[in-house]
Amino acid sequence: MKRMLDSVDLVIECRDYRLPLTSRNPLFEESLAGLPRMIVFTKKDLAVGRKKDGSHIQKQNLLRDWYAPAEVVFMSKKHRRGAKRILELVQHHHENSAGSLTGSKMLIVGMPNVGKSSLLNELRYQGTGKGRVSRVGAQPGITRKIETNVKIIEDDGVRGGLYMVDTPGVFMPYVPDSEAMLKLALCGCVKDNILPSTILADYLLYHLNLEDPALYEAYHPPTNDVLSLLDQVARKTGMLQKGGVPNIDHVALWFVQRWRAGNLGCFVLDEVTEEAYKRYQLQRKYAVGSLNQAKKAEKEDRKSRHTTEDRLTA
Repeated sequence: MKRMLDSVDLVIECRDYRLPLTSRNPLFEESLAGLPRMIVFTKKDLAVGRKKDGSHIQKQNLLRDWYAPAEVVFMSKKHRRGAKRILELVQHHHENSAGSLTGSKMLIVGMPNVGKSSLLNELRYQGTGKGRVSRVGAQPGITRKIETNVKIIEDDGVRGGLYMVDTPGVFMPYVPDSEAMLKLALCGCVKDNILPSTILADYLLYHLNLEDPALYEAYHPPTNDVLSLLDQVARKTGMLQKGGVPNIDHVALWFVQRWRAGNLGCFVLDEVTEEAYKRYQLQRKYAVGSLNQAKKAEKEDRKSRHTTEDRLTA
């Protein structure tokens, strides 16, 4: 990917809107520094649903402020409005870039399973009317290599066409803490066989209780006992083994997949506030697992800088 950057006119970084902070890969911050960039938050419909309280507008405004001057776009999985806006922006960039007779090239990057290939297919369809070229799936790792150039906008006779390149998902070099790993796994950025499905279901239950216990009332009254919940889910859906024994692991994965599809509520897992962003930046800067460790590292760093400054002025 690094070898391609010299020939790239724009980078589109995809992030899962349910994880606007956690699905950000610091590798891209380093390797793509200086390149024109657009940030696309995908799967908006799985994070907002039918909410009308306006809280998601506040979240979106914060995200736009944090990542300015990059263009920030929000795209739903089911609706094409976001893709149309992205196409308008990339076309504007294409028309105003230096370009060449062979056209412009744009690169799509992001964590595994955040919707890169789906976005590419949709932009190709809206730009040229042609069908999909990139395979998509519910599990990460469908795109395993850097694909060939895909035409998004046709040659207009003045300049070449606009091409995009799909890339495999790149996982972050380190996961800052266990909760970040749980969030990534819950949203499908990690293969389902990495973490036990019952652990993911338990973490999902925690968030469902924070959001609204009524989201799972069809299966169980409000509870913190994930095994009791999964037992009732198995019995009400018929997912039983011989002798009527619930297949707990299978049920847990099914329960998680129901949420991923938007059938158990739609909400953002990350806290999107100024305070949360400061904590996130602190942990990322010092690459440590807890906020206390980050604060300690920052204090030591500040002390070291002051010592150096004192020596220079002495």
